[in-house]
Amino acid sequence: MTERRAVGQVKEVTSLANPIVKDIKSLALKKFRDQRNVFMAEGLKLVIDALDLGWTIETLVFAKSAKGNPVVEKVAARTVAAGGLVLEVTEKVLAAITRRDNPQMVVGVFRQRWKPLSEVRPAAGDVWVALDRVRDPGNLGTVIRTADAVGAKGVILVGDTTDPFSVETVRATMGSVFAVPVAKAGEQEFLAWRKGFSGLVVGTHLKGAVDYRTVPYAGKPVLLLMGNEQQGLPETLASACDRLVLIPQAGRADSLNLAVATGIMLFEIRREALKVVAR
Repeated sequence: MTERRAVGQVKEVTSLANPIVKDIKSLALKKFRDQRNVFMAEGLKLVIDALDLGWTIETLVFAKSAKGNPVVEKVAARTVAAGGLVLEVTEKVLAAITRRDNPQMVVGVFRQRWKPLSEVRPAAGDVWVALDRVRDPGNLGTVIRTADAVGAKGVILVGDTTDPFSVETVRATMGSVFAVPVAKAGEQEFLAWRKGFSGLVVGTHLKGAVDYRTVPYAGKPVLLLMGNEQQGLPETLASACDRLVLIPQAGRADSLNLAVATGIMLFEIRREALKVVAR
């Protein structure tokens, strides 16, 4: 992370003033995550998932109370073997790093990984999700987790979006951030890429006249384009859709939460695909 970082070592840390601890704490801010191209993931399961999926670990932090735990010891050994730094810290230090009163006993600092938009070339049956200026980290994390659950190939972030590598987003993904490729692009770059996309582009929109359940999604690449939480899809992106659909509602609410709406759409697209496979 910095020149103070020693690789392939195990260090015991008890002070909040330790420079490495300060570096890790600073990852709560996007500017420091971007400067170092790293992010923090909390929890033993997430760290193991990331290592199993080939993500590069820079630092592993674990609580003294976890010392002797065979699974934690194995993860520590894997980190050292990969050239990472292992910190054995007090509960106080771990709470300060995670900004939580009851922190997970293991935290990993990993290299960020982005999918270049130019390498996103969906094939028949593939599903991708594009999110326009998503603001809420909980929404983004839930969409990434849902995309993982339905077998979608990845998520494209369009415009000025919340950071998929923020602590809050990573928590909300429940580890799916390590399994779902994420690309990012400005609106114009995305629209230029969309011109070369030969599949079906579907957007949810209040002006949509078509019930989302009536669209034939199967047999082709599908790009699901979802709008901003407050404003929905702008006209520039809505006009780039092949179909604008509506999710019918029976109550007084005139719209759905972004993550909920995305989940409904993704599971309908998956249902259509499975129906074709079963034939």
